[in-house]
Amino acid sequence: MAMRFDAGEIITAMITPMDKDRKVDYKALEKLVEHLIETGSDALLVAGTTGESPTLTHDEEYEIFKFVKDVAKGRCKLIMGAGSNCTETAVMATGNAKEAGADAILSVVPYYNKPSQKGLLEHFGTIAKSTDLPILLYNIPGRTGITMKPETIAQLANENKNIFAVKQSLADMDVITETVRLCPEDFVVYSGDDSLTLPMVSVGAYGVISVASHIICKEMKEMIHQFKNGSTKEATKMHLKLYPLFKKIFMAPNPVPVKECLHKMGLIENYVRRPLVELDENERKELYSVLEQFI
Repeated sequence: MAMRFDAGEIITAMITPMDKDRKVDYKALEKLVEHLIETGSDALLVAGTTGESPTLTHDEEYEIFKFVKDVAKGRCKLIMGAGSNCTETAVMATGNAKEAGADAILSVVPYYNKPSQKGLLEHFGTIAKSTDLPILLYNIPGRTGITMKPETIAQLANENKNIFAVKQSLADMDVITETVRLCPEDFVVYSGDDSLTLPMVSVGAYGVISVASHIICKEMKEMIHQFKNGSTKEATKMHLKLYPLFKKIFMAPNPVPVKECLHKMGLIENYVRRPLVELDENERKELYSVLEQFI
């Protein structure tokens, strides 16, 4: 399949390890990058929501990205979160990502100010014209308050060759089907929800931008390959096996549960920046009861 840019089937939306003072823990970050590459992540997304971007400064995002790039040494693609609800800020963040050496950027639908579809065309069109970096659109109505329509995505994809994909974080398979149907063949759709990976792949999505891949990347990749190779029953079995973990790592606001899992696996200390809070003892037990089947 010819693609505008190939970020691979599994892009891990990487957490940002923190120490007890809630500063970035670079020692743990190095260990985490090695773990994610070894277990099969095709690309790492740095400074997305899972990386706690709302509470990272722009300087921290830049430093984290540069550090991850130094550790990864070209072994996987690196995508930087560079979205904003201000078009000018998003253009600036995109320029910073280019300067940092990103392979591509993730650009979210503007949140809180709720632009129209025409506003979205102008916002993303302006970003696309400001750079030659590949751009991955991010449609997440639950966090932004609006939905970018398939027709809007298709128009952006047709008018801007560097817009190469969309991350769809919504459970409406009609919307996913329509997105795949309307967009150019060399444009790809990613599932933005782990539990929807197989359903979305079944209607034409290419892969997933994943949180669960911190823990079960190999199994998820196997599930995708089984489906694409025609072993659909095996893929369904794998989906059903992984499903409890897919759901449990979103039992509290992301990335709180996945950080707890990675702490249990001995990869990081378990701290999140406020206003997020760590799981309590009962929640931890509930999470571990599912996690223990996979580690």
